[in-house]
Amino acid sequence: MRKRLRIYLPFAANELKRQLAYKGAFYLFILVNLFGSFISYYLWMAIYGSSESAVIGGLTQKEMVVYVFMVYVTASVVTASISTIVSDDVVKGTVAMNLIKPIDYRLSLIAMASGNMVYRFLVPSVFIWIGLEIYKINALGLAPVTIPGIFLYLFSCIMSFLICVLFDFCFGMLAFFTTYIFGMRMAKEALLSFLTGQLIPISFFPAAMQKVFDFLPFSSMVYTPVMIYLGKYTGETLVFMMLRQALWVVILYAAGSLIWRQVTKRLIVLGG
Repeated sequence: MRKRLRIYLPFAANELKRQLAYKGAFYLFILVNLFGSFISYYLWMAIYGSSESAVIGGLTQKEMVVYVFMVYVTASVVTASISTIVSDDVVKGTVAMNLIKPIDYRLSLIAMASGNMVYRFLVPSVFIWIGLEIYKINALGLAPVTIPGIFLYLFSCIMSFLICVLFDFCFGMLAFFTTYIFGMRMAKEALLSFLTGQLIPISFFPAAMQKVFDFLPFSSMVYTPVMIYLGKYTGETLVFMMLRQALWVVILYAAGSLIWRQVTKRLIVLGG
């Protein structure tokens, strides 16, 4: 384990330095997504304001405020986009160099995504999280999150990150068959914003559709850690949700290994 950390930590450190070098582009990305969160906030406030029920989909209006911005914080931290790197490597042919290096290509990508995750957590997610917690206590009158709740949320976020990065690795393997996956990646991101509960909480869907979501990994990416933070999962339900996250990590890792073995058998690189 120590040897692997010594090999792959530089990948994470270099990604962290790269993010620091291009801060302007990153902050613009954050601003655009935060603006989208405020649009979602005002939309949900209008929905609750016109509803006769104080609780919709198991969430009160005050809880929905927390949900909207914790979805933003969580998605910013756990979302990985290593499929872009895979696609670029395939187009440029540099993937062949990665095959002859004494490293695990997938682990190097995960390490790079980890560096990106650390940066996104430190800037600006943790500050938005603290600000939201202060607003939740002083303006909304809700109870502060407990210390165990924070640790459970963070552990769930780590599982969510692994699910996201392993899923994106599997998705990136499409580049070996289509080469250019920009259009498919845009479609994937739009679909994931719906399936992960970023646009609409999964509890708002009919019971039959919620059961379908139970057999897919997407709810474990963003929705599960946010609901843990809100205290909606307790006892056996909490244990089940976290075990389900761990199971999806294992499944996606095994699926990625199988796909990787198949695509490397058919890889042909011209030029150089």
